[in-house]
Amino acid sequence: MSAPIDRFFSIIPAGGIGSRLWPLSRAAAPKFLHDLTGSGQTLLQDTWDRLLPLTPPERILVVTGEAHKSAVEEQLEDLVASNLVLEQSPKDSTAAIALAAAILVKREPDVIIGSFAADHVIVEGAKFEKTVREAIEVAATGKIVTIGITPTEPSVGFGYIKTGSRIEGSETAREVAKFVEKPNIEKAKRYVESGKYLWNAGMFIAPAKLLLDQLAKSEPQLHAAILEIADSWDTPARAETVARIWNNLKKVAIDYSVAEPAAAAGLVAVVPASFSWHDVGDFAAIAELQSQGRSGNLAVLGNAKVLADSSSGILVSESNRLIALIGLEDVIVVDTPDALLITTKAHAQKVKSLVDALKATGHSDVL
Repeated sequence: MSAPIDRFFSIIPAGGIGSRLWPLSRAAAPKFLHDLTGSGQTLLQDTWDRLLPLTPPERILVVTGEAHKSAVEEQLEDLVASNLVLEQSPKDSTAAIALAAAILVKREPDVIIGSFAADHVIVEGAKFEKTVREAIEVAATGKIVTIGITPTEPSVGFGYIKTGSRIEGSETAREVAKFVEKPNIEKAKRYVESGKYLWNAGMFIAPAKLLLDQLAKSEPQLHAAILEIADSWDTPARAETVARIWNNLKKVAIDYSVAEPAAAAGLVAVVPASFSWHDVGDFAAIAELQSQGRSGNLAVLGNAKVLADSSSGILVSESNRLIALIGLEDVIVVDTPDALLITTKAHAQKVKSLVDALKATGHSDVL
């Protein structure tokens, strides 16, 4: 049998609108298609480049919405056409990852897959590669493996992974005792102080067949529908099959359909990550990333002419207009041609509620 790394195939689920990053991130141009770090590349391009030391371009598959096909193809010039999987509509992470896994199993029955979201920021590429290589080796022993981020603070914005005993023969991997939902601040403090919990970054490495077998146990109807689509994928029957089945697929996160029940069955391991990881879930997170934790800084993304006096936070601009800020601390200003957002870092999470209100009041033209 081939070495585990030779069986490895990377999957990039590029979905989600990123409502907390409105008005920059929208349905037609979600956050993974933007440069949110000032690197000169989009988050999707950064994710692609991060995976190249592990897999050649022909072994990277991208799952995204039909509306993003042209943008993804333009940004990823080396993406093989047969490795671009388009979703008719968003169906959460289970459908995206399971369909990719099922398509790849049809092509390579013993394939090991790794799923890495298109919108994470990881700058320490060598550490990331080392961690994933260890995860691949553990996955080859018959485990679903996740990567856990060592907490830097008692965050209430992430789910947690409770670690169990060490796995023999592995450098750092441990059994997963259980996955824990996003906690309140008191619980988060206890988790971090115990040293037994890691942040759940939503990265999964597993033999594709094992992942699908677990899905069959927990969500048999969804599993059967995904397999029917996958069976038709590389055939002329694809369009008819997808049109008939897709809209009725159950929306469920892979954490619930696969990870949690597999952990309860003792099938999940975690490799603790030593690299820095950022979820960039809202503008406060981007400001923190840009300032590298230094207070009093004003981060600027875009081409704006900025005049700032005694101001801190983040300014994101898609225009060339002059923007002047005086005496504003922890401010968030996002200037786009048809919408302007002004809030504070403390209220950054509420942007999603604003987007929901815009939907409810019929302002779909700015979404």
